[in-house]
Parts: sequence; C-alpha cells; structure tokens
Amino acid sequence: MTTHAPARRVLDTNIVLDLWVFDEPKAEALRTSLESGSTQWLATAAMREELARVLAYPQIAKRLTHRQLPASAVLGHFDRHVQLQPDAPKAPYACKDADDQKFIDLAVQHTAILHSKDAHVLCMKKRLQRCGVALNPLMDVLETA
Repeated sequence: MTTHAPARRVLDTNIVLDLWVFDEPKAEALRTSLESGSTQWLATAAMREELARVLAYPQIAKRLTHRQLPASAVLGHFDRHVQLQPDAPKAPYACKDADDQKFIDLAVQHTAILHSKDAHVLCMKKRLQRCGVALNPLMDVLETA
C-alpha cells in the first residue's frame, strides 16, 4: 500500500467561511480532506487574526447567530486543522489587494495549492503557476490521490 504525503494547501478567509460558516456544498471535499488528514492546511497568525475580524462583520455575525454557531467554534476549526507557519517572505508577484498578499506569499514559500475565490488572486493564476502554486477556487475538484 502506497502512502501519499498530505497535499499542502493555503485557504483564504472566504474559503474558510465556506467551510464552516456557509456550509458551501463545493467545500465538502476539502472539509473531508482536512478532517481525514490528507490535507496539510498552512496558515499564519495574521490569517487567524483576519478570520477573527471577519467573523465579527455584521453580515457574518448574523449568519453565525442564525446557525447558532459561535465565532469561537469557527476559530476552533482553524486551530484544530491548521499548521501554523511564520509569516512568509514576499513572493515575486504582488497582489492588487494587500490583504490577499499573505496568502500568496505563504503558498509560494511552500509551493502549496492556494484556494481562493478572490478576483484579485484569480487573475494571478499564470504568475502563480510560474512559482509552482496551483490556484484552485473550486472545492469539488480536489485531487483524490
């Protein structure tokens, strides 16, 4: 039996919200991959801080209240599944949205798959490929290997 190393992935904040706030069906394969250990989720303390800040936004807080889901539960998923990394050095390519740069930098540093739906990130697909980073906004096309 051959064992595969876990796929290294960087998840932007909207993807994390899809996983545990919105229960996006397209995120189910990624959630399963995280829970089974076949995905190695890389993140930084700054990414956790951003998630905590976004969870307090009125439209997100309303969704959490509707689902009777405390923000601490979402942060608990982050803490349980993530492998914290130090902030990454600046990647060779800059994103127009400075808030997204930390995700790009970390993905480039670790040649990890980057999951994002952000238009500023998606338009960088070819540049990121040159750095060895696969950009995957679609959660239902995860590798099953």
